[in-house]
Amino acid sequence: APPRMDPAGGCPHADNARLLAGGAVTPVVLPGEIEGMAVLGHDALRDFLSHPAVAKGPQHFTALTEHRIPEGWPLLTFATVPGMTTADGADHRRLRTLVSSAFTARRVEELRPRVEAVTTGLLDGLAEAARAADGVADLRRHYALPLPLGVICELLGVDPVHQGRLHHLSSLVVATDTEPERVVAANRELVELLASIAAARAAAPGEDLTSALIAARDEGGDRLSQSELIGTLLLMIVAGHETTLNLVTNAVRALCAHREQLALVIEGRAGWADVVEETLRWDSPVSYFPFRYPTEDLTVDGTLIPRGTPVLAGYSAAGRDTKAHGPDADRFDISRRPSVKHLSLGHGPHYCLGAPLARMEAAIALEALFTRFPDLDLAVPEAELTRHAGFVGNSVRALPVRLGG
Repeated sequence: APPRMDPAGGCPHADNARLLAGGAVTPVVLPGEIEGMAVLGHDALRDFLSHPAVAKGPQHFTALTEHRIPEGWPLLTFATVPGMTTADGADHRRLRTLVSSAFTARRVEELRPRVEAVTTGLLDGLAEAARAADGVADLRRHYALPLPLGVICELLGVDPVHQGRLHHLSSLVVATDTEPERVVAANRELVELLASIAAARAAAPGEDLTSALIAARDEGGDRLSQSELIGTLLLMIVAGHETTLNLVTNAVRALCAHREQLALVIEGRAGWADVVEETLRWDSPVSYFPFRYPTEDLTVDGTLIPRGTPVLAGYSAAGRDTKAHGPDADRFDISRRPSVKHLSLGHGPHYCLGAPLARMEAAIALEALFTRFPDLDLAVPEAELTRHAGFVGNSVRALPVRLGG
């Protein structure tokens, strides 16, 4: 029987290794007994992500068009949110172009001083939280979360007062084990909250990305509809913090478990950017990303993927594929000089737009953290950390640390 994607998630790596041993492409059973496929091998995934007969528009999802997907299906938002992650061709280019100018290397570099300032403030808060609780603080809650969430909300011109609610709702929407009625309610509340945020920006436009998107919507022509505006804000907020949150969390876990690697960076024999790239490969912040659909029957690495099948992109598996990354692919090693580039930020037309920002945020966050607290370590054994809910995000739910020193 095909493996069932566990809605509750868990550490993916042992399961991935077992699946990969059986081939680069595997049938899977999605929540609600929906048949799907996962592409796990590095080469197969790279080819699949850039294949012209692979689409993201929900009209290509056979089970959805046949009304076999209920309203409260936990993965429905991924399939149907209006915006660039569910658009193809000219539509995709139109939506992507509207926001791409905010994420160019130059614009991201201009944000550096702001990211550094936010980081310093958060480190003070982390130290404060540890002092108040016998020296132990949740690094995820006090540091890895508020940094990217604060930066993306600032870029979008979202009042900081909404940050907690936005994170809470977006984590319900991206989890794969949320009950159907909660999925529906969370989506509804998130859409309402984003609509009210957009209305506030429309009344008082600023230099932020939301104001720019509203201007595009109001220009007429066919640049942006109201539902695409809300979908784009949703995507920016969710993708703009959940992923970097996991990246920073996973990097800290990896460095705490590999002190000799941490020493290399602190001694200047490797860079923080190397830590970020190796973490992306070795413990990808996104495990299985939904969905892509072949627009015709497609054979990938010898396996037929029927037209209209929902396909998961298996980033955490591809990152440890020994065929691509060598026999020691499951070893965290920041000094490896990879001949093959990891795929954890995607590949092809939907390559992660926020990649320069995520890389910068993570490198700054890690450098500031370990410069200030070089003896920082986990407060509980790695094996006792509670995993993140769902098979999309790949991380732990909390990261209790002792700051040391």
